[in-house]
Amino acid sequence: MKFPGTCIVCNEKIPVNEIGLWAKGLGVKHEKCAQADELQCMVCGAPAGCPQCEFQDNCDIPNVSQFCICKKCGDEKDSFVTYQKSANKKFPLLNT
Repeated sequence: MKFPGTCIVCNEKIPVNEIGLWAKGLGVKHEKCAQADELQCMVCGAPAGCPQCEFQDNCDIPNVSQFCICKKCGDEKDSFVTYQKSANKKFPLLNT
């Protein structure tokens, strides 16, 4: 990295001189985050359950949105409100 950035996968800082993968219009990822084979739940941070996901056949994990939710959190009461709060906390610029 020539400039510091924030990983679009884990939302952690990527300092100057660390390896980061950048795509115009998308953002930057840590090298380790780009190799993920399972996404994290936006709400609880646990694995999202990609191997059991109903969209597994159509999902391109390295290129898919990092806004997935696990089955447990999705089945909770008021899961959409909890999801919105988590998204606002993690990505305040979205202003949902």
